[in-house]
This record gives sequence, C-alpha cells and structure tokens, in this order.
Amino acid sequence: MSVMYLRGGRPLEGELTVHGAKNSVLPILAACLLARGTVTLRNCPRLTDVDAALGILRRLGCRAQQERHTITVDPTGALGSTISEEQMRAMRSSIIFLGPLLARMGEAHLTYPGGCELGPRPIDLHLSAIRAMGCEVSEDRGIHCQGRPLGGEVQLSMPSVGATENAMLCAVGASKITTITNAAREPEIGDLQNFLNSLGAHVRGAGSSTIIVEGGRELSGGEFSVMGDRIVAATLLSATAAAGGRVRLRGVDWRHLATVMSVFHQAGCRVESKLEHVELERDRETPLKGVPTIRTAPYPGFPTDAQAPVMAALAASQGCTLFVETMFDSRYRHVPELIRMGADITTEGRVALVRGVERLHGARVEASDLRGGGALAAAALGAEGATVLSGLNHIDRGYEGLEDMLRTLGADVERREE
Repeated sequence: MSVMYLRGGRPLEGELTVHGAKNSVLPILAACLLARGTVTLRNCPRLTDVDAALGILRRLGCRAQQERHTITVDPTGALGSTISEEQMRAMRSSIIFLGPLLARMGEAHLTYPGGCELGPRPIDLHLSAIRAMGCEVSEDRGIHCQGRPLGGEVQLSMPSVGATENAMLCAVGASKITTITNAAREPEIGDLQNFLNSLGAHVRGAGSSTIIVEGGRELSGGEFSVMGDRIVAATLLSATAAAGGRVRLRGVDWRHLATVMSVFHQAGCRVESKLEHVELERDRETPLKGVPTIRTAPYPGFPTDAQAPVMAALAASQGCTLFVETMFDSRYRHVPELIRMGADITTEGRVALVRGVERLHGARVEASDLRGGGALAAAALGAEGATVLSGLNHIDRGYEGLEDMLRTLGADVERREE
C-alpha cells in the first residue's frame, strides 16, 4: 500500500506552474468522439481518471495514447456504443460519454457511474437533456438511449456542470439549433466550448446561463491546450496558508480563484492576483483568522471542490469559521480525519463549524475522497510532527504527483510503500 509521509513545521516557498485541469480534460476527451480526424491535446495531467477516460475511448474503437502531458486521439475507427460497468464505475464523470455517443452513433448503452462517494449525484438532469433533444431513454439494468439528436430547448432545473457539458456534446451532433438555459457557468465549460469551436463547431454563450449550439457541423481534427487546474491551485494555496511561507502559482487564471483568494485575504494572508500568476504569503508567526461564513455555490461562487482544503487550513486559526455545503450531502468525510489531527470541528447536515485551534498535530489519516485527500495533505504541512496519509488512490485521480509539487515548494514529503 502506498502512503504519503508529511512532516510539518517547514514553510512553503517558491514558484510552480499548475498542471492541466482534470475537470476540463475529461469532457474534452469525451468530445474527441465527435471529431473526424486526429486530435492532439496538450497540458494534459497524468491522472488515473484520465487513464480511465482513455480506456473508454479505446474500448469504443478509438486509438488513444498519452506521452507525458500530450494526448493523441484518433477517433476515426470508433464503432462501439457500449461502455462496460467496470469502466463506468472507474470514475463518476464517465456519464459524460453519453452525449457524444448519441451524437456519433445514434445510440448509447451505459451503466451508472462510480467514483468518489459524495452522496447522490443524480443523472436525471443528463437524461432529461437528452430527451429534450429528441432521443429515447430507458433505464432497465442500465441506461439505454436511442436516436439521433434533433436539437431543441434544454431547460436545466439546476446549473449542473456535467449535464450542461453532456447537453453541449449531444447538441453538436444534432440537426438543428439547441438552446441550453440555466446552464452552469464554470470555467471548464468555457474550455470545452473553445475546444469544440477549434474543431469547427459553433457554440456560444459559455460563461453565461444560456448556451446556444448550432448542430449539423462536421468536426475536423486539431490541436488544443487544456486550461490550468484551479482546484489544484486552491489546494496548494491552502497548504501555503496552513504551513506559512510564500508561493507563486502560474498557469491559472486569477479570476477563477477570486472567491478562494478573498477567503485567504480575510484570514490574514497577503494575496496577489495578476494576469500571469497568483501569489499567497503568510507569516508563520502570525496565525490565520477565522472567516465568518464560507458557503459553497455554483460558479462564480465559492467552489465545493475547494471547501475541504480551505477548511484544513482554517482548522488552525484564531476564531471560528462556518462552512455551509450547498452542493453535496456527504462532503465532510475529511472532518473525522482532521479531528484526529486535533481539529475542533462540529458538523450537522450540510453545516460545519470550525473552532480554530493553535496548532494541529501529525497523525495516521486516510483519504476517503479526492479533495479530502488534498485537504489532509495541506493540514499535515501546517501540523506539528509527522503525518502518514493513506488512500492515495483517491488523490491520484486529480493531483498529478502531489508529493512532487509539494516538494518543489520545499515541503518535507515522500511517498512510500508499506
């Protein structure tokens, strides 16, 4: 079993370029099914979720390979329309293949997706979007969809990122115009729009609540560079806030981190947001201050994926911070592990009250989900003594070499086999 050994007490210093965004590259890989030529993607992180997506593409008949941070997909041989239960369960975002499969094949046969257990993430929004475009959907020992998408009006009852992306991908293959209302506004949706348009699609409106897709355009191959990962950046900023020091991160758009940077500014850190970088500095001798309320919300609100790492940083602070998780039911699974490290946190439903303590201490802890794992690593760097972190299979889904990134910034961390 792989574990991460982290020793706290050393401030982080230095500069790092953040790797490509998991939440961007996965829908873009699914979108490669729509192309009629080879696609080359750059700035792609090496993650187990990316490996799972490449495996699905190969299962469907594509040629797909990754060399360092470049992925090449040749979808010209794609013939399949079925994704196995094993592959669907490998990651929660596997449902994103539904839309492009219908657009290319006119049918799709899937089971229900797996991944981190964060409470129910119903796929009914995805299925209702598919139905609104004229496809038939049945659920009998899986998900079975038939018919070429026609287009039409897709009205989402909530701004789901995955449902917005699935609707966009299905709509590209429709015969008419599709209008998606109450669309999610996350930056990764803008990256997907830019990718599709680079291949010849006509999609506009990403970043707003209304997205319009003009179907009927054949997509060529091409090249594209994936945006930087704002959640990886938020995790590294949280680690710096916890451990103290000064870190500059390149490769991310500061506007995508505005709410996170605002929280750390309120907590007493010096923050700097420039076009080409973000920077955070905290004097280790000056404790963080509690922040009145942090409420997760769809973009441009505070990201749910940043909730756990920021909570880990504020666990050692002066005063209290109230977290309200509005997105998922089971997003406090990192809390018992932080309590093992000496945190004083009380949860009730979707609310968590963090009473800041002077310092956390090292302990043996286990990650039970992706962002919770990043949070525990951040907490460990601000703690006294050594922490042994297991459950690295979750961390490897979304952080490429987290221990390497932290070592680059001066942390005392290594991965071992036990």
